[in-house]
Amino acid sequence: MHVNGKNYQTIWAHPDNNKIIQVIDQRKLPFEFEIIDLKSAHDAFEAIQNMTVRGAPLIGVTGAYGVYLGLLNATSNDWSNDLVETANYLKGARPTAVNLAILIDEIVGALNGCHTLEDAQICSFSEANRLKIREIEWSEAIGDFGCELIEKISKRKNGEPVNILTHCNAGWLACIDWGTATAPIYKAFLKGIPVHVWVDETRPRNQGARLTAWELAQEGVPHTVIPDNAGGHLMQHGMVDLCIVGSDRTTVSGDVANKIGTYLKALAASDNKIPFYVALPSSTIDFTMSDGVLEIPIEQRDGEEVSHIEGELENGEITKIRIINGTSRVANFGFDVTPAKYITALITERGICEANQAAIGKLFPEKLLGR
Repeated sequence: MHVNGKNYQTIWAHPDNNKIIQVIDQRKLPFEFEIIDLKSAHDAFEAIQNMTVRGAPLIGVTGAYGVYLGLLNATSNDWSNDLVETANYLKGARPTAVNLAILIDEIVGALNGCHTLEDAQICSFSEANRLKIREIEWSEAIGDFGCELIEKISKRKNGEPVNILTHCNAGWLACIDWGTATAPIYKAFLKGIPVHVWVDETRPRNQGARLTAWELAQEGVPHTVIPDNAGGHLMQHGMVDLCIVGSDRTTVSGDVANKIGTYLKALAASDNKIPFYVALPSSTIDFTMSDGVLEIPIEQRDGEEVSHIEGELENGEITKIRIINGTSRVANFGFDVTPAKYITALITERGICEANQAAIGKLFPEKLLGR
């Protein structure tokens, strides 16, 4: 996708030194566009934990590159033990997004046949690049399948704009390119289908207002930022045609963990008979879990994200201010779980399916082997 008219992805090897992995610092957006260097597994861990990079697919790929960076700093005599320690360390960066563990396990498995540290370094870099390309291909496929849904609604509306509500940022910034929830939107827009996006601000970190709105603006997609609690009102008054959100972890039964507030939007959509879709690659499906509410670990983040807010002053200075009194306690749950019964369908790289184990199993039968 684009930044000021130039093509970018969210993570890449430095063009002059592939021992350095570069990422967009998403903490600075939309006020500043800054690229930072990752040179070690610790750098990758910190980037994931402090949300320099965020979004389940990008977290997973960053973890894969983190394994590669860890091997660059490994000792030749004990590199296999270093590999295991690095993998376990990186998995602990953030608990909810399952892509992190899945992609790290995948890259570690690919290194089983390596006999030397040099071989492992070469293989891990190749594998990380492969996983990155795969995520891009999957996002684009999600876009193609999801675009068909938008196009059908557009035909029913006789060319009037299709109003899509999304929550948090499941755009190209959360992935590598295209995004998950935004991929169908971008595909429809590029196809000339009139679309308009209602962008939830997504408190407390405002990923919708700061990130989704920014990337939609870069692509020229019509959109409007709204307070998180406005979605139900819009649905009641026929101002939303469908909802599309992303996922950080989806169980084999179709329950979906996504940014806090997603569950409430699903309830409002159900009450107003509005389709509620979840767009996700199969790397976000946890085939070991069935009950999302009971089993998915929910990250609890620093209370300062709630008690303070960051913004740009009129003089261009970026500052953080406290917005509540200094004595109140704060709870900051990062995600909630939307039960499968409130989800119209899942949009995956292999097609669209109902949110249940039988339907998911038809699309990904190899994943259910051994269950």
